[in-house]
Amino acid sequence: MISRFLQATYAIFVVANLAAQSPAPGLPAQTPPVTASQAPSKSPTTPAGSPFATPTTEELVNSLGPADLQAVISLLKSNFTDPDATTDTELNRATVEGLMARLPRGVMLLPGKENASTIPPSAFYSEIVAGHIGYVRPGSLNSANLQALDKSLSGFAGKDVNAVIVDLRASEAASDLALAAEFAKRFCPRGKTIFTLRKPTGRQDRVFNSDRDPAFRGLVMVLADGETAGAAEAIAAALRLHRKALVIGQPTAGRAAEYSDLSLPNGKILRLAVAEMISPEGRSLFPEGVKPDLPVEMSMADKRQIFQLSGEKGIGPFVYEAGRPHMNEAALLAGTNPEVEVAEAAQQRRGRVPEKPPPHDPVLQRALDVVTSLEVYQSR
Repeated sequence: MISRFLQATYAIFVVANLAAQSPAPGLPAQTPPVTASQAPSKSPTTPAGSPFATPTTEELVNSLGPADLQAVISLLKSNFTDPDATTDTELNRATVEGLMARLPRGVMLLPGKENASTIPPSAFYSEIVAGHIGYVRPGSLNSANLQALDKSLSGFAGKDVNAVIVDLRASEAASDLALAAEFAKRFCPRGKTIFTLRKPTGRQDRVFNSDRDPAFRGLVMVLADGETAGAAEAIAAALRLHRKALVIGQPTAGRAAEYSDLSLPNGKILRLAVAEMISPEGRSLFPEGVKPDLPVEMSMADKRQIFQLSGEKGIGPFVYEAGRPHMNEAALLAGTNPEVEVAEAAQQRRGRVPEKPPPHDPVLQRALDVVTSLEVYQSR
């Protein structure tokens, strides 16, 4: 997969970057061309695949053969209105910029070593929800959080927990892949492959297998989103295959790869994906990531706020949305009417800035709903 990405030539990116600049001398003024980043994936008025559909800039560039690409470069150098824009340095800059745009998960340029890793580690969190469903948020895949996971799973065993929700939405890429694989071993059967690390140079694959019995054998659900990255994506894929776990949430980051930081002469860092992670069924997880079985949208800001507040209030208060008060028997006996009281309070607040409702975690709520539904179905 990585080698296939790197087949793009620098000439393609030169065309994409220079196509948006001013026209050559003598040409009539025209509407500025649409750049590759601005072009729609398909015509807004013509169905995709129609012979009358307008191709995007990216599609046009991709359709150029080697002879056309060379002709474009030669014509640009000899005819473009600004000769300084087609120097070798500018062409090389366009190449690097184009590669980074086309390979956003595989190539990154960092200011320096001090900026190479700025994400603080995420803490482990666990709780028992609804009396019998374990919730674990491993956070960063490090040794301290692995010990905390073992302690929580051991505690679940004595509290009749028959289902566990593994929340990988705060599990970023890990540098120690062997340690990251240990998290999956707590759930995957002995002898099963968790993931394979494959380099494009034809070297021998590095396979990570489970060498122990799982610490939990009940029902498993996995939560994931765009901040589920690296080995956490491979763990989600392994639990889906080996434990029939449903992946709920949003697509993962698509960074299931091993990265190397290479120093440039001026001190900047070029971070490259040098090996890709392969799922147990043989599918590359880079750069497509893991798609959820049950897609559920949620803003990253709300999720982060809930994760921060859960350490003080627990995760339970953020699972279900607060319901609107209704008239009931208790209100009748007390001589009150909750619906009228709510209406009067709303009337008093009219003209003020509306209060923001408390954050709500629809992804976790969906997982709990699925577990409850399966329990009801199995009890029949």
